[in-house]
Amino acid sequence: MTGPQQPEAGEFFESVYRSQPPTGAVITAAGWDIGKPQPLVVELAETGGIRGRVLDAGCGTGENALYLAGRGYDVTGLDFAATGIAHARAKAERLGVRAEFDTADARELTGYEDSFDTVLDSGLLHTFTGSDRDRYVAALHRVTSSDAAVHILAVSDAAPPGPGPQRMTEAELRAAFAIGWTVEVLRRDEMLGSLPGHGPAPIPAWLLTARKSAR
Repeated sequence: MTGPQQPEAGEFFESVYRSQPPTGAVITAAGWDIGKPQPLVVELAETGGIRGRVLDAGCGTGENALYLAGRGYDVTGLDFAATGIAHARAKAERLGVRAEFDTADARELTGYEDSFDTVLDSGLLHTFTGSDRDRYVAALHRVTSSDAAVHILAVSDAAPPGPGPQRMTEAELRAAFAIGWTVEVLRRDEMLGSLPGHGPAPIPAWLLTARKSAR
């Protein structure tokens, strides 16, 4: 989960990923790094929500991408933070799992046009605001095939207030995908992790599934 809209945010994520060497261990300073795939990602895979070529946008240290690759999916994990990608590549090598990992600005995703049938976003959208969010969603439209699905896992407004990721409302999610997408699923659920100032615990979240349509 890394997608800073400001240089300072990029520096923050890099400093967190640099706090430990890329050994495959959970990064204790990263509340989003849980050492396994998010249960919602497992659910999506087991219920047919993942198909074709997969983009894990803001993949962080790669847990979700590696899980899907281990199930036989063609997965590309992209992240703004080069050190996060180094962790993901080290895990892939250690596990013997084939997945592509690289750095990219999620607001542009240059060079990946029409490349993906499914997008997984576990904790990236809620790092963007304003025009950055609009640019990111537009980039997803460019890099996906016709009829592609995007699955968004985002911290919700039911989470306790405080620092860390934005607490997104239903209206914000619907507005983000109002043009060029059809929202098929929008439900309250939970993500695993820890918010700043809180210990590890289920975090109130949204699961949104949107289907690509013509702009």
